[in-house]
Amino acid sequence: MAIELQTKNKTDVLKIGRYELSSRLILGSGKYKSLDIMRQCLEASETAMMTVAIRRVNLQDRSETSFRNAIPPHIKILPNTAGCFNLQDTLRTARLARELLETDLIKLEVLGDPQTLLPDTELLLQATKILVKEEFTVLPYTNDDPIMARKLVEAGAAAIMPLAAPIGSGLGILNPLNIRFIKDVVTSVPIIVDAGVGTASDAALAMELGVDGLLMNTAIAEATDPVQMALAMNHATTAGRLAFLAGRMPKRNQAAPSSPSQGTVQGS
Repeated sequence: MAIELQTKNKTDVLKIGRYELSSRLILGSGKYKSLDIMRQCLEASETAMMTVAIRRVNLQDRSETSFRNAIPPHIKILPNTAGCFNLQDTLRTARLARELLETDLIKLEVLGDPQTLLPDTELLLQATKILVKEEFTVLPYTNDDPIMARKLVEAGAAAIMPLAAPIGSGLGILNPLNIRFIKDVVTSVPIIVDAGVGTASDAALAMELGVDGLLMNTAIAEATDPVQMALAMNHATTAGRLAFLAGRMPKRNQAAPSSPSQGTVQGS
């Protein structure tokens, strides 16, 4: 486990703007059956960051049984604009998050419709430009479009967060080719796959594609045993990252012997 610890916690940190995270796995904060389960999942995942929907959670309550108190102090809170469907609400929510949490971080969501929960990328780009000018560290949730990813980077986004599949679907990486395209286009900021991961193999696959991190919520919160799934996602994220760094063997269309043919004993 020495390699895992060295890669994960020391030499291979996730850098988002001026922030450095010891884990490449970011957790969401919704859908857990209790705050205690959420806390256990945070511990099992070893995450260093958790995203919180400003419009849906009371972060001003700091009592012993409050949501805010359930998040360990070493975990950085990434506020998000979930539930916003227009530019005005999105900007208002981002600015409120900065006041409440005294942070410049914002996971930017501008949804196009309540059925698919797909992003309205036109408004997303507008919001990114505005908030970057206001000195936010913007992490936009977008579709798996490399053209929009490039435009968001040009607008000043600190990371690109493409979906793997629709929010909460658990369908896995529906279009790995587009994720690769985004990776080819975006080289100056991290790529963090957000939405669609359903199980540990999805997490490992995403990391093997070369993305820099993962954000997930439903896959853990709605698992039969959320804490076990959080642990599985922790290991899968690390395993996928190590496999990417190691470099996989080439795929071949025919068998290749694993033992050399030279120097073998020949029969008479």
